[in-house]
Amino acid sequence: MAQGNPGKSIAQLSVMIQSGALDPVALAEEVLDGIRSRADRSIFVSLSPDRALAEAAASRRRLSEGRSLGLLDGIPIAWKDLFDLEGVATTAGSVVLADAPPAARDAAVVDALKGAGMVTVGRTNMSEFAFSGLGINPHYGTPENPHARDVARLPGGSSSGAGVAVAAGLVPVAMGTDTGGSIRIPAAFNGVVGYKATRGRYSMDGVFPLAKRLDSLGPLCHTVQDAVWIDAAMRRLSAPSVGRGSVEGLSLIVPETIFFDGIETGVADAFETALARLGKAGARISRRPFPLFAELFDLMAKHGPLVTAEAFALHRERLSSPAAERMDHRVVMRCRLGEKTSMPDYIAILDARERMIAALAREVPRDAILVSPTLPHVAPPTAPLAEDDALFVAMNGRTLRNTLIGNFFDWCGVSIPCGAGDAGMPVGLLLSGLPDTDEHLLSVAMAAEPVVRG
Repeated sequence: MAQGNPGKSIAQLSVMIQSGALDPVALAEEVLDGIRSRADRSIFVSLSPDRALAEAAASRRRLSEGRSLGLLDGIPIAWKDLFDLEGVATTAGSVVLADAPPAARDAAVVDALKGAGMVTVGRTNMSEFAFSGLGINPHYGTPENPHARDVARLPGGSSSGAGVAVAAGLVPVAMGTDTGGSIRIPAAFNGVVGYKATRGRYSMDGVFPLAKRLDSLGPLCHTVQDAVWIDAAMRRLSAPSVGRGSVEGLSLIVPETIFFDGIETGVADAFETALARLGKAGARISRRPFPLFAELFDLMAKHGPLVTAEAFALHRERLSSPAAERMDHRVVMRCRLGEKTSMPDYIAILDARERMIAALAREVPRDAILVSPTLPHVAPPTAPLAEDDALFVAMNGRTLRNTLIGNFFDWCGVSIPCGAGDAGMPVGLLLSGLPDTDEHLLSVAMAAEPVVRG
């Protein structure tokens, strides 16, 4: 039988598995061997070899008996260390939870993808408690961006291990979460596709939270089509419901406010080149300011970020216990900032958010797509940020700036690789849709992807 090569897309592997050219057990073994032999030991926090091989063997039996569960049967997947896996403690990238009781059952979306025949191989590393866009973890190590050729560079966070695992060809797909950019940032830094669904599209049952009014889920993978297949299975559909759209006549709006502030020349050049290709392919491109985006940052300056307030509420008891001494001091520092947000501040943030989401919906047609650089810079070197707290804070804020806008406004978003910037590092182009327009966004993104990639 053929070698699986987990660096292939889900679609490529699926054809091989369904045709009998690739044995799911052999693929699972290949994936596990590849992870174990990887010099970078910080990509995964744990492996599940017994589960993986048992699920792969079940897939092999189904296929041999003509009972395939569909396109994803036998496809390996890795889960960010926030998703409950039955019999394993969910540690959220922290040693504080290392002694937590094992999960009694799989998270709802884990169970959904198991029902589609997918094979769980392990859990990926992340920023502790998902509270950083950089991906540095002092407990389990910081995964190395596989595209770096000069010095070790950031993987992006908080789904750091997920982005690196896919980019390095260890797994075809890894599941992430996104509260301020934690899927789209590592996707852009590592040159893979990252899909952040509208908050609430999937069940959050069994997923460790950060800020429930912002948390969303989605896969990091090689193609938008792969994301479409995963999306369907996460909603327990037997087949995708999203068709391929068209770039011809597509309305793309480039937001001029905030997104391009301080952008690196290489990122701007890669983005503009991809945008020109979309225009040549028939997309209708307009550029316009959005004062609402500047208002968002004024709101955060006045009342504090919503994510910080909710993170403090979640971790309040932990922060006042000896456990805080065992946490990443930068996570502790950022969580404690939420204590400054009073109840009147919190209510003011929620009221303003409701008003601003409604205002944006009046400004932007429901079928329009906002297009922007995912990030204003490529993945920076890791060492200076690990050593300098002030530099860490500044870079974390800069890295989260573009993507957090989408979380605040409840957008869905897809980051697609669109070229290279400084040091040859990947650049991402972000397509964003209004809340609950996921199927339109994914349809558009499938059509746009080959044009964006060039």
